[in-house]
Amino acid sequence: MFMLEQYINNPYLRALVILVGLFVILKLIVFVTEKIILKIVAKTKTDIDDKIIAKTSKPFSILIFLVGFFIAIKEIPFSENLHKVIAEVIFSIIVLVVGYVVYFILDLIIARGWKRFAIRTKSRIDESLSSLVHNMLRIVWLVITFLYLLDLWGVQIGPFLAGLGIAGLAVALALQPVLSNIFSGISIVLDKTVRVGDLVYLDSSTKGTIKKVGIRSTKIQTFDNELIIIPNNKLADGLIQNVALPEPKTRVVIPFSVAYGSNIDKVKKIVLNEVKSINGIVPDEESYVRFVEMANSSLNFKAYFYVGSYGDRFAAIDEANTKIYNALNKNKINIPFPQMDVHLKK
Repeated sequence: MFMLEQYINNPYLRALVILVGLFVILKLIVFVTEKIILKIVAKTKTDIDDKIIAKTSKPFSILIFLVGFFIAIKEIPFSENLHKVIAEVIFSIIVLVVGYVVYFILDLIIARGWKRFAIRTKSRIDESLSSLVHNMLRIVWLVITFLYLLDLWGVQIGPFLAGLGIAGLAVALALQPVLSNIFSGISIVLDKTVRVGDLVYLDSSTKGTIKKVGIRSTKIQTFDNELIIIPNNKLADGLIQNVALPEPKTRVVIPFSVAYGSNIDKVKKIVLNEVKSINGIVPDEESYVRFVEMANSSLNFKAYFYVGSYGDRFAAIDEANTKIYNALNKNKINIPFPQMDVHLKK
């Protein structure tokens, strides 16, 4: 630094030269180190190290710039107080960048450990619970980073936390609906009432697929590709019909009618043969046809069969109706429609 002062008298220009020089040198060192590490981790079976290196490349560049800026700024004749303020600002930014890197690494390790645990125990990973843990980890880490920054700036954390405790009680009362949604969301996830990807019916007009169970609300995508956002407390207190539970397999019921005078045994045999040929039907489950009612102008039946997933049910209903209708027509079995005979007396 002192030798550089002999050649460059302008302190601002000297600081700029130091900043650029340090940045280039440190960046080159990091670049070479990164290449060496990449060759080493390429031999490992996991890709977690590759993701960490790829994600932390930009934060390390920011840290290099901040270190160079901190050293270079000393060449500028600012007042001692101003130098102190600048140093605290630089350290605060460094804390934020380091906090982000540590948070990303922890989050990645926890997520990867979660998946490995699920594979070993042969259990399904609940995406809702994973998302909730991810959000809670982010909040906790933000609080820790914020408290460390306060300590860095000389703020007494003890009285501050005590004040937060008193203020937190008032805030908790004011935010009672929000907290209710948060705890309801945790309850929904832990009880596994609904999971991401499940098909749910809340009422006759509200039905769709669970897209996300958040801390405050749950998002449901309808069949019309519309998004319904429901507060978690209403979802927790309401009646939910989860089609995906206890398993994806579901029963399909096809009602149909034939005219009076039809051979009932023949109708059952024809329809049952058609039902057994439907795509996606579960062969292990029994398929059957029931004669359920002698109505005013028709004999009413219902065909029952199972498909492997609730997602295949609508296609199966379409195929079943088509095959049953064509089979009844082909065998000359009349399909009645509502009608009324009026007799006039002279």
